[in-house]
Amino acid sequence: MVGSRGGGGQTVIGVGRADIEAAAERIGGHVRRTPVLRLEAGALGIDPGPASLSLKLELFQHTGSFKPRGAFSRILAAEVPEAGVITASGGNHGQAVAHVARQLGLRAEIFVPSGSPPLKAERIRASGAEVTVTGQYYDDAMEACLRRAAETGALLVHPYDDPAVVAGQGTLGMELAEQLPDLDTVLVAVGGGGLVAGVAAWFRGAVKVVGVEPEGCPALAAAMAAGRPVEVGVGGVASDSLGARRIGEVPFAIARDHVEEAVLIPDTAILDAQWRLWDGVRVLSEPGGAASLAALVCGAYRPAPGERVAAVICGGNTGQLPVRP
Repeated sequence: MVGSRGGGGQTVIGVGRADIEAAAERIGGHVRRTPVLRLEAGALGIDPGPASLSLKLELFQHTGSFKPRGAFSRILAAEVPEAGVITASGGNHGQAVAHVARQLGLRAEIFVPSGSPPLKAERIRASGAEVTVTGQYYDDAMEACLRRAAETGALLVHPYDDPAVVAGQGTLGMELAEQLPDLDTVLVAVGGGGLVAGVAAWFRGAVKVVGVEPEGCPALAAAMAAGRPVEVGVGGVASDSLGARRIGEVPFAIARDHVEEAVLIPDTAILDAQWRLWDGVRVLSEPGGAASLAALVCGAYRPAPGERVAAVICGGNTGQLPVRP
């Protein structure tokens, strides 16, 4: 891992292919190799559609999202103290850390904002972790988490702003490159930036990486416009999983060089994409998990003629069937 300068002048840590390969070695046997679904022309009613569209079905990962990749990578790379591990999460990362802790026999404490769906907190508890619900948004929960970590000495497993976490998420890009060697573009939903940065760190321009954000959670788009991470408002149907007020320093150091663009999508497109996934291929995605596809649904991203596109369906933690728009 190499050092580079972040927009705010502080030293951040970069992530390269060697780091992702090392993460893949660490987490091998702990995570699933998730499938890719190649769709026929005109599938899901997307018009105009790409020359080919594939879905990377990461919602079939343990705990229903991509998050165990980064959680296993961070925890297996560290010496975990007796106090165990600790984190804050809108739900998916918390479930992943709780799962990892249970698999490795570690104590886990998870801070969850009140705005997170109750189903996610319930699943964290079911994995044996201690759950504290506090604050309305993720950042509120993280503030409480950091205070508690200072008291206990537990290992902080940050959801996205950590090189080992980003490297773990990058194994999805490594896997996708093997599954779709002819890929031109990959669409990735963005919250704090760990997944899009990991995928971009693997492809490094060989495949175009496009970040997709809800209009109510534009952390990456705002950072790209400002040239540095800045605070943004948080709201909308996907805010529980994509609602970071600020893109991470580590992800932004990668994204500014290797993410082609960040496109914004309305909530209506997210709900429409959820419905199309369920109606067309019987894939039940949470709102944040369907955000990448929503960029095609609403035209926020328009493929060029002949372009081969993959959308990462990154989370399925929902207890509700989508409603037809």
